Amino acid sequence: MIDAERIIGDGLIQPTVQTFQAPGGATTSKTIYKFYYHYAYILGTAEGEPKLVADHITDKNGHILPFVRFEGGKLRLHENALTVLEQISEPKHR
Repeated sequence: MIDAERIIGDGLIQPTVQTFQAPGGATTSKTIYKFYYHYAYILGTAEGEPKLVADHITDKNGHILPFVRFEGGKLRLHENALTVLEQISEPKHR
């Protein structure tokens, strides 16, 4: 299995900085890492087709924030993905 921290540390994936501007003018930025597919492992198998449903949130200032959410469908996690989840949930012993 390939470790994400090692890939970043070795410089195989470079960071991308995204800047966001709020309606009031404030800006924030965050750093993201886009991993290439060949570093990935199988997550699971889709069973049933989900529908995309339009939805929104209205914040305390009355701003309407539209988004799309999934409804229905099912994802059966692959055994390898479950193993990864178990490994990262265990406390590290040194």
